[in-house]
Amino acid sequence: MLRELARGERTVGQLAEPFAMSLAAASKHVRTLENAGLIRREIRGRTHLCRLEPGPLASANAWLAFYERFWTQHLDALEHALRTEGAHPSKPSRKGDDP
Repeated sequence: MLRELARGERTVGQLAEPFAMSLAAASKHVRTLENAGLIRREIRGRTHLCRLEPGPLASANAWLAFYERFWTQHLDALEHALRTEGAHPSKPSRKGDDP
């Protein structure tokens, strides 16, 4: 639903259309997204128009970007360590070889 709203305003019926769900179920989803601050609903007569509220998504994206950098750095360091060890494999120690 959020992806569809990124393209512009949609009615609840239009949001429900691509999914195998009733209008009542779609309305519950819309209400949940609205309560989360991700969308805004405007009532025009009998029509409920929804539009995306990008602010909370931008905040979530910034939070995820921080952790993406964190994990990328750590996984790059692990890859480097594994490649370095792979280039210089240590000989397995055998029992009795210790001085």
